[in-house]
Amino acid sequence: MASPECTKTLEMQNNRFGNLTIGIVGCNRVGVLHACLLAEAGFKVFCVDTDQAAIERISKGKTNFLKHEIEPLLRKNLETGKLKPLNDFKAVAAQSGVLVIAVPATVNKRNDADYSVIERVLKNLSSNMRRETLILIVSTVGIGATEGFLKNVLENASGLKAGTGFYLAYSPVPFQERQTLKTLPSCKRIVAAIDKKSLDFASNILGSITKSEIVKTLNLKAAEAAVLFETVHRYTQRALAREFAVFCDKTGVDYLAVQNLFSATVDSELGRQTLFCESGCDECQLLLNEAENLNVKLRVSTAALDVNEEFSRHALNLIRDVLKNCGKALRRAKISILGVSQTPNAMDVPKSCIIKLEKDLSLKGAKITFYDPYFLGKPPSEMEKAIFKKSLAESVEGADCIVIFTGHDQFKRLNLRRIKLLTRMPTGFVDFEGVLDPSKVEAEGFIYRGFGRGVLKNE
Repeated sequence: MASPECTKTLEMQNNRFGNLTIGIVGCNRVGVLHACLLAEAGFKVFCVDTDQAAIERISKGKTNFLKHEIEPLLRKNLETGKLKPLNDFKAVAAQSGVLVIAVPATVNKRNDADYSVIERVLKNLSSNMRRETLILIVSTVGIGATEGFLKNVLENASGLKAGTGFYLAYSPVPFQERQTLKTLPSCKRIVAAIDKKSLDFASNILGSITKSEIVKTLNLKAAEAAVLFETVHRYTQRALAREFAVFCDKTGVDYLAVQNLFSATVDSELGRQTLFCESGCDECQLLLNEAENLNVKLRVSTAALDVNEEFSRHALNLIRDVLKNCGKALRRAKISILGVSQTPNAMDVPKSCIIKLEKDLSLKGAKITFYDPYFLGKPPSEMEKAIFKKSLAESVEGADCIVIFTGHDQFKRLNLRRIKLLTRMPTGFVDFEGVLDPSKVEAEGFIYRGFGRGVLKNE
């Protein structure tokens, strides 16, 4: 027989929303996205986090990612009372029938898996957790962690048994750093649980916000492995695509042309030649840690991690090369970087690699300015000391090199003739996103470089 909470959830699936309250634990990207979607689905939602600044932001209807997309929903649900941020873990646990754990497992400086934050959070929640509460973990964890370490922490801290005293399920979100309010509901979700009641409960909750298929299983270890394998598989594909693109740079072959021919003749696709990798590193390291504990060598995964870490240097070399071919040195060169958001056409957090690139360029003596139409001259908190310009014209004025870092639509329609009048010709164009036609750029007198476009002359 289904529990009272599970019965409530089943009723909600038929649009008869009851009083089930959901606590979102962890106000990171995935946590806030779940909070907004669940509040929109009719649930009452609490948000709690160890970071007081994150709670204060949410209480004001603000966030530091996907601002134009998320903030209107936050303000709306705050006003209606459907969403409420709290800084009291025990109060959230006492009032919630479902606790969605969005606190991530991290990788420390020694590249070891670190569950200390999740452990502390689960202990705080368990001390005041209601019977028959569903614990739904949406962060990626190592193989065996859910029914091993995490279940033991919950049972020892609460005095309840998983499956009878509380429900436990696992449904991580793939590629968390890239998810939006549009993409998350479209994700095919794996839902794994320790028993059928937990599985049904979690599937019904997620079914209220998921448009895509929900794949159910009682094999938690297989689910944990599937999520890690999927992420590392794509991470490895991106590493291979980057190697191919560097090869194309050296041999004068345009990777995009190769990619188009490949997809026309082969039943698969070559990976996109994005220079910078924004997700998958931690998951790859988690899998490698599992393998090391078992004395198993994952050579391809290890190589992918090494390859992806090398590409910041290649970015620097592309910029240095285009300046050299303009007859200019990197030292004292004025470089205008267009786009910092990790999501095209959105106000999102900066790509993590851009902070490192700015530091590397500055150490070489270059002068860096940024322009992103979604930040309007005000730098994101992660780059508060960087110089952001309010307009494209202001940013490229006097530039020796222009770098396209995010593929916003505005940068696909640049008025090259006007830009030429503003810069210090000869000027270099480095297109990391592949949004410009090299022939059109060079026809205006610029010197073009693009990752994988086959025009790298001197590295």
